[in-house]
Amino acid sequence: MDTPPTLRQELWTTLFLAFPIMAGQVGQMLMGLADAVMVGRVGTIPLAACALANTLISTLMVFGIGLLTAVSIQVSHAHGARSPGDAAQSLRHGLFMALVLGCGTGLLLMAATPLLHHLGQDPAVVREMGPFLVTVGWSLVFFLMGTVLKNYSEAQSSPWPAFWITLGGVVLNVVLNVLLIFGYGGFPALGLLGAGIATLIARIAIFLALLVYVLRSPQFQTALPERWTGPFHGAVFREQFHLGLPVAYHLVLEVGAFGVACLVMGWFGATALAAHQVAISCAATTFMVPLGLAMATTVRIGQAIGGGRASRVRRIGLTSFGLALAIMGASALMFLFGRNFIAGSFLRDPSTASLAAQLLVVAGLFQLFDGIQVVGTGALRGLKDVRVPAWIAFTAYWIVALPLGWALAFPGRFGPAGVWWGLALGLAVAALGLVVRFWDRTKPGKLPTDSLPSSGAAGNISNPIRRGRGEMADAQA
Repeated sequence: MDTPPTLRQELWTTLFLAFPIMAGQVGQMLMGLADAVMVGRVGTIPLAACALANTLISTLMVFGIGLLTAVSIQVSHAHGARSPGDAAQSLRHGLFMALVLGCGTGLLLMAATPLLHHLGQDPAVVREMGPFLVTVGWSLVFFLMGTVLKNYSEAQSSPWPAFWITLGGVVLNVVLNVLLIFGYGGFPALGLLGAGIATLIARIAIFLALLVYVLRSPQFQTALPERWTGPFHGAVFREQFHLGLPVAYHLVLEVGAFGVACLVMGWFGATALAAHQVAISCAATTFMVPLGLAMATTVRIGQAIGGGRASRVRRIGLTSFGLALAIMGASALMFLFGRNFIAGSFLRDPSTASLAAQLLVVAGLFQLFDGIQVVGTGALRGLKDVRVPAWIAFTAYWIVALPLGWALAFPGRFGPAGVWWGLALGLAVAALGLVVRFWDRTKPGKLPTDSLPSSGAAGNISNPIRRGRGEMADAQA
């Protein structure tokens, strides 16, 4: 009989896995934050263009991230069940999916560039953002394939190499920003476009380094595909879409709501849009910490279910909620008391910095709700519960957050801050709904049992990928 560890033991186990993932996520976000800080020194128009372009790119990017979350879910279950053949097939199919999705995104953004003037934004902002949008859009090919490799490694309890590789990419991006944005070292001063080229080069370097690590690491040799170029299998893709699409919809609903909020901020002018970019960049950076915790929670719960240790699931989830609350509480205090210093670090214009400081106060409040909701989502993904959370997200962001934010901003005369108060209340609804859902799904008798422990023979383990592939899985295992 499986005896669950204490809450303290679960806390340290989760934190040990989560810390490098958190740091890696913050590192990824620092690339965008570095762009915002440096582009902000060029002027308000380039910074507003950076904000609008990143809003459009983020919606497509998070759809890909959500779809590829299936790799993390599948590999964590396979790792817990000691089924390396299933992990190998998930990696191969995930990389192909990422390649197709990234190329499609790049082509879509190229086609959309001539239509940007229909967004109702400042014409100067639209002119500035076009080349940057296309350049960063094509970087998603390498970002998404790198995400698959990162998910594959972290799902097998190996997060540190991905962290160090990501950190190296951040340093490379900052150096290239200095050279290409401002024109140091004999390079041309390209402004916002220089930031886009720096991001593209850094993401290519991160992908190549992750690929070399995965292919050469002794830990993964038994979980790599025997043939990379063999025929693909519809059952594996169907399983990945079944798990990944609801997650992708969930993320798009959330990021799309923030994207609409960004467009609404643009109606107030370039100053409001630039202030929004500063506040959302800071909030998104601190959000990477509970996001990394959520990813670790997905992995730990997936491994527990895959290994037949369902009695540990609720304890893993509860400790993750507690960690998220503590981390985001500290973040909220930092935004509250350091708002003027933070805003002044980004912006030289006093009026824009003042508005950004006001928005950071609201951002500090919704930090708490944001941390709880993302960890709740991660915990439910580990249980392969992905559809109901998507409906919770739709209700919270599109039924509550956006209508309420519009009402506060315009009829309520709160202005730009009203949009942010609407987002904060929407996040509160999402957090409550996801916590209730997790508590209900972890009641005795409700936990999934699709993977059971074996005596060590991978061929005796049953899971959805293996059932869909028959003799192919047996050969791989």
